[in-house]
Amino acid sequence: MITTRHPICLLSIFASAAFAAEPASVVLDPGPAGKVVEIKLPGDVTAKFCHCPPGIFTMGSPESEEERRDTETQGEVRITKGFWMAQTECSQAQWQTVMETNPSFSKGATLPMEKVSWIAVESFIVKLNQTTTLPAGWKFALPTEAQWEYACRAGSNTAFAFGDTLSKEQANHTGAQTKPVGSYPPNAWGIHDMHGNVWEWCRDWFGKDRAAGADPEGAPQGQTRALRGGGWFNLPASCRSANRAKNPPVYGDSNLGFRLALVPSK
Repeated sequence: MITTRHPICLLSIFASAAFAAEPASVVLDPGPAGKVVEIKLPGDVTAKFCHCPPGIFTMGSPESEEERRDTETQGEVRITKGFWMAQTECSQAQWQTVMETNPSFSKGATLPMEKVSWIAVESFIVKLNQTTTLPAGWKFALPTEAQWEYACRAGSNTAFAFGDTLSKEQANHTGAQTKPVGSYPPNAWGIHDMHGNVWEWCRDWFGKDRAAGADPEGAPQGQTRALRGGGWFNLPASCRSANRAKNPPVYGDSNLGFRLALVPSK
């Protein structure tokens, strides 16, 4: 029931029984855009993250952009705190090592996790923060829409990170199924699959009018959560950097996954 032109288609929180006591070995220092760090998750599974430094960008799309929608009003956004975006969508191996379940429709350790609701993802993130040692002052979270689009664009101002068109060699769109995470070329900051493969949940409540300015967040309340990126059976128009969709937080299907971010905890 995603409300996009090309539609796609509780939980108790477990306390940690094995909180890692040793200090984190990874240093999340500023570094250049695209700098990569590797974080050890439970069960010796790892996840790589790319640095997204503070900066200013234009969020949304110009009125001249093909297939533009009226929820994509442009505004200048200032990202005042650097963060780290997962290099790929969350894989099924990463999910299973934490949750010990796999509701995905298409099964495979390297395939993106899908068929998960926003609520289930938030429970995964809570448990991941309880069982993973991170440097002080950092936590796992879903990205805000502003963080997601900033990382997707990676300095670009075109419809896609690769230009104004999107080929089948650049992203998994108009296809038959999901592909292993990281199968397609990265953007300028080393982040893969921001276009296509699976839609990605964002932290925000969805609102038609988004705030601009410094580190904007979504509506203060709502009935649906924001989604970005498009999925494997969508047309390129739904995979644009500025395109937005939404769904109730209890909803999940085989075209819907997520991507982790590392953000300041204060």
